[in-house]
Amino acid sequence: MSRITPVRSRASDTRSAARVGIKDVARLADVSPGTVSNVLNHPERVSPARRAAVEQAIEQLGYIRHEAARHLRAGYSRTVGLLLLDAWNPGFIEVARGVEDTTSSRGWTVLLSNSARDSEREQTYLRLFAEGRLAGLIVVPHDLLAEDLHRIRSGGAPVVVVDRDESGADSMSVAVDDVTGGQLAAEHLIALGHRHLAFVGDEAAAAPVHDRLTGVRKAIAEANVDVRLDVLPSELTVDAGRARGEELAAMPPDRRPTAVTAAIDLLAFGVLQALLQHGIRVPHDVSLVGYDDIPFARQLSVPLTTVRRPHYAMGTTAAHMLTSVLSGEAPEQRHLVFQPELVVRESTGAPALSS
Repeated sequence: MSRITPVRSRASDTRSAARVGIKDVARLADVSPGTVSNVLNHPERVSPARRAAVEQAIEQLGYIRHEAARHLRAGYSRTVGLLLLDAWNPGFIEVARGVEDTTSSRGWTVLLSNSARDSEREQTYLRLFAEGRLAGLIVVPHDLLAEDLHRIRSGGAPVVVVDRDESGADSMSVAVDDVTGGQLAAEHLIALGHRHLAFVGDEAAAAPVHDRLTGVRKAIAEANVDVRLDVLPSELTVDAGRARGEELAAMPPDRRPTAVTAAIDLLAFGVLQALLQHGIRVPHDVSLVGYDDIPFARQLSVPLTTVRRPHYAMGTTAAHMLTSVLSGEAPEQRHLVFQPELVVRESTGAPALSS
């Protein structure tokens, strides 16, 4: 009967890789710890023979360089934080993509977190970012954050706030003129002949939603005709939009708004789904406008008219601001407000009935 000899992993030959340090590598390579450090950080200073010995020892022991500890000892980090408001929203994913593409091209790593529109969770992440000694932070906020951001800034880390216009001299921000965006949506519907509008979304959920509703009201106030507005508060999810769509579908046609503008595209998706399921035609019976122009908006069964926000450009701009400061350069601008754009597709048209 043959004998089976168990195979020992390389990391278990002496100790786990997590416990192997520079001194262990130096001992095995028969060099000083300083020589190991030079191989890791300044290999050009070490002779080829000693460098090869150190690299062989690293391979044999399974040594893993502890970047976080090295950065803390040096007092700096090559990692920046990104705190998103809602990682389920494809628009914010585009912001994150813009941030990561830009930071990685400049030699920085991004640590991503999601507050999920939860104030306590947001504060927890901000505290962790402050304690983690990250180089800087990009945040899409839920609350005002003044105290939490002050704590991070006072620790020497620059902060860029996205989706909020902060015009202070010591701050940096990237935002969109959402008042104009809401106004564009309502003006489009009024120009089509709609006189009974509904806004779906909770203005208390986020400052940009408040601004969009302000823009809708501004368009109505400046119209030369009488326009009625129903505000239907709602969470900012597809399911919440579907629930509001069910309510709209249950209304008698002569009392139902002929046009709906949603605070975000995800809400509009839910509204559209409910209306179509109940045989209400979009846009023949009800016109619908979203907000964001996320990638799926043009791919719906009824391509969605929406207000486009340049999410990717918001991310790249915020990252350029942050990495410029971290590199000791003055950013081209510390505050930028993008202008939104109305994108007209097939979900809006003239009303079939006057209201």
